[in-house]
Amino acid sequence: MAILDQFKLDGAVAIVTGAGKGIGRAIALGLAEAGADVALAARSADDLEKVAEEIRGIGRRAIAVPTDVTSRAALENLANRAVEELGRLSIWVSNAGGLPDGTPRYLTRTPEESWDAQIELNLKSVWMGAVAAAQHMGEEGGAIINISSRAAIGGQVKNGPYGASKAAVNSLTASLALELAPKIRVNAVAPGPIPTENFDESMGIDSEEKREQLLKQFQIPLARFGREEDIAAAVVYMASPASGWVTGQCLYVTGGK
Repeated sequence: MAILDQFKLDGAVAIVTGAGKGIGRAIALGLAEAGADVALAARSADDLEKVAEEIRGIGRRAIAVPTDVTSRAALENLANRAVEELGRLSIWVSNAGGLPDGTPRYLTRTPEESWDAQIELNLKSVWMGAVAAAQHMGEEGGAIINISSRAAIGGQVKNGPYGASKAAVNSLTASLALELAPKIRVNAVAPGPIPTENFDESMGIDSEEKREQLLKQFQIPLARFGREEDIAAAVVYMASPASGWVTGQCLYVTGGK
């Protein structure tokens, strides 16, 4: 098979959580451009339908499934809908996550309910999604990709609960890869700073001047913030035959930081 052909996803069916905007939207569109049909999941039906229309516009099938990723029943329904309406399930991308209330916190000042909400959104939902995916991939196998974060490495001055949850995602990914091999590959993609709507809100960015100041503070070797498409490209690689001998890994897409 030619090298470029190994990146094609013709005939694949993907689920992407958190697909209504930002990185999730870019991932969903990237998978569709590579040839996959896509089941889109997020809380907002309006956002999902807009992305679904974009995917249909490039000739792929798409369904919008409003989903609370912290609900096991909702995730199982999502998997069932993908199989029933699109025919199979071959790729699952757990992208939904972040800061539950948009507020970075010190570990020692985090209320118990905020800790629980962070773990439920960023870790428990990834575990439940992988379980739901594995039940539907069967003998054909497939690929599970979990979206981690650069914050999973090292200590975090004021984002400890988030960093801990993403470090746990990396551990979960490695263990799932062992459990589900050889039929199902499980990998993670860890973005560095990407100025999405949620990122700007949590970092207090409300002007281009503040964005440039923050970029200097991060000291990113490649001298720019990441783009949503940078993460989409990495996910397409991890979902495709091109990464057929890769499992249990986390690919850091961080500009060298």
